[in-house]
Amino acid sequence: MNNWGLLLACLLLCQCAIKPVKQADLPAKLPFAVSNNAVAYLNLDNEHQLYTFNGLKSGKTYQDITKEAHVWRQGQWYAMDVPEEQLPVLASVAVSVKDAVYLFGGYTVAADHSEKSIPNVWRIDGYSHEWTVMPTMPTPVDDTVALVYKDRYIYLVSGWHDVDNVSLVQVFDTENKTWQQATEFPLPPVFGHAGGIVGNQMVICDGVKVVRQREKKQFSPSPACVVGAIDASDITQIQWHEIPHHSGIAFYRMAATDDGLEQVYFVGGSDNPYNYDGVGYDGVLSNPSADIRIYDLNQQQWRIIESTIPATMDHRGLLKTAAGFYILGGMQANQVVTNGVIGFEYQ
Repeated sequence: MNNWGLLLACLLLCQCAIKPVKQADLPAKLPFAVSNNAVAYLNLDNEHQLYTFNGLKSGKTYQDITKEAHVWRQGQWYAMDVPEEQLPVLASVAVSVKDAVYLFGGYTVAADHSEKSIPNVWRIDGYSHEWTVMPTMPTPVDDTVALVYKDRYIYLVSGWHDVDNVSLVQVFDTENKTWQQATEFPLPPVFGHAGGIVGNQMVICDGVKVVRQREKKQFSPSPACVVGAIDASDITQIQWHEIPHHSGIAFYRMAATDDGLEQVYFVGGSDNPYNYDGVGYDGVLSNPSADIRIYDLNQQQWRIIESTIPATMDHRGLLKTAAGFYILGGMQANQVVTNGVIGFEYQ
């Protein structure tokens, strides 16, 4: 059976019921409109804590890149005291481990539009909200995927480093505060991809690869998905294998996470890769998607839920919470940066 035949055999397209999260369970808005912001969630003492870091404000110029950070707790947003060492960046990523949030990297944009990947790693305590410097990334990456294994190890999969994509999989041990290199990403390296992890199995999809033509670099969508199984006895060993794609069309900067059971969700994004202002590398304005793509690791099949939530793109993560899934901010149609919060649970 060819790849498309296999895809058609395992792909289910449905108009399933998406149930909104009750408004009381989530903030109605962010403190300000922001896109490309790192997000994280903690549940401490049965209290929801939602975090947003860095990103791009409504003006969408290099001067609108922010380093502001806010936490939602006790029913309201609080501005966090961000260390001077943290720079205004885009495409950073955050995850939660135990009672803390870990914030990684991002890239700066200068007045001449030059970009630089930064190596910073921070641990933000969920109780005191104190920021502590962690060992920097061996290879600074932005627009990467960060996944947590065994509530201890954080895997940074592929991503952009200064001038090109890298296929590295860098693993941070939050207990020993050390870095290791794991089995490299098997596909062409990408940025703006998305993923989730269930048990020891990570699912990574899409993003943008670099294609060289006549000594020039061009950005091209990468419609491909892989599963990586982490070896139970060696966290640096990953068995990768490619799986059928959800649609044959790559989506850029989707919001993604797992459901804690057997499925990985990929939400929104755009089928036209773009610069940070939302204008495609091809000069065409990029449009967001409203689709939810779900890969079931047990059944090894995709399910696509069409247009049941607002269309958004330019995300750095999808938050799985005790109340449902959250999308914080992002970019809507016509490159509008939003302060909206989308909450839903799957039925």
